[in-house]
Amino acid sequence: MTTIYDIEVVDESGNPYTLERYKGQAMMIVNTATKCGLRGQFSDLEALYKKYQDQGFVVLGFPSNQFHQEVSDGQEAAESCRLSYGVSFPMHEIIAVNGKEAHPLFTYLKKAQGGMLSDAIKWNFTKFLVDKDGHVIKRYGPQTSPLDATADIEAIL
Repeated sequence: MTTIYDIEVVDESGNPYTLERYKGQAMMIVNTATKCGLRGQFSDLEALYKKYQDQGFVVLGFPSNQFHQEVSDGQEAAESCRLSYGVSFPMHEIIAVNGKEAHPLFTYLKKAQGGMLSDAIKWNFTKFLVDKDGHVIKRYGPQTSPLDATADIEAIL
């Protein structure tokens, strides 16, 4: 049986790795877009990362152009996030989150925590909270502020 730790992802520089790297840490996994109207959430995600990283928490950003609001590649997206929002959490290559081309990570996350009407990712900044044992425990919609997850994060740390 596949666990979240078996899933391979590619960082912003094109280096593949498995999420085993974060075993024993709580994760917030987010599909991002630098041109999205919700991009202000980058600041809140960064605030959570800074506040809890020493307690074993990491935010993982996965740019997606599925909604046509992203730049050309992961490195450019990460650079934009760093310059505009001070993002220091790990960013990754641009991926698809829905459809036949959906990245296995988002297929896994959607299966573990489906949406209200369907499992599909409806928009950028859908957030998934994963506990230190690799269980996907909660899904937050795009409009939900990352800061609204504070109590949930503290409960799993």
